[in-house]
Amino acid sequence: MKVLLINGSPRANGNTARALKEVADTLAAEGIETETVWIGKQAVRGCIACFQCMEKSLGRCIFDDDIANRIVEKLPSADAFVVGAPTYYGQPNGAFLAVWQRVCVAGRAHVAGKPAASIAVCRRGGSTAAFQCMNMPFEMLNSLIVGSQYWNIAFGREPGEAAQDSEGMQTMRTLGKNMAWVLKNLHREGAVPLPQREEWQPMNFIR
Repeated sequence: MKVLLINGSPRANGNTARALKEVADTLAAEGIETETVWIGKQAVRGCIACFQCMEKSLGRCIFDDDIANRIVEKLPSADAFVVGAPTYYGQPNGAFLAVWQRVCVAGRAHVAGKPAASIAVCRRGGSTAAFQCMNMPFEMLNSLIVGSQYWNIAFGREPGEAAQDSEGMQTMRTLGKNMAWVLKNLHREGAVPLPQREEWQPMNFIR
């Protein structure tokens, strides 16, 4: 079993990375393989709703000049996902959103139905709104959203400062343990399969 963690911060070793590491270390202690991908600092594109990835069954974004398709390529081998991002103005940072929205469209078949969790990191406030925003794609993709003892939030401003948030780090460890429990039960012999989904029936209000 493997969990793919996405560091959506422009800081490779900032507080988002520290929160994700706490989860990854806990998963490793539970015997779960992890891989963490950092979106980097290079410019990224936003989704333009061309839907070429879906209409042409490309299975990848038509824009191939940033990190998005590198993440899409890793989705099939992952059994679960944890995404983390800093909070900017009460929202996940824009680069993370630009990448993750495209990943969830182009790679939706490999995200749908798998356990998933979001982590929001902030200096002081706005994290609950960012946390909810990050969960929304998972809710649309029938993901099994894994929670913790509190919202998956850690506080800190300077790089690494989140390690001093003792409750936040405990929340990350609890998240890791809960994720490991879900995965082990989903993959155990004789486990009840997930419900079969009905074919999507979209309904637009303007006709």
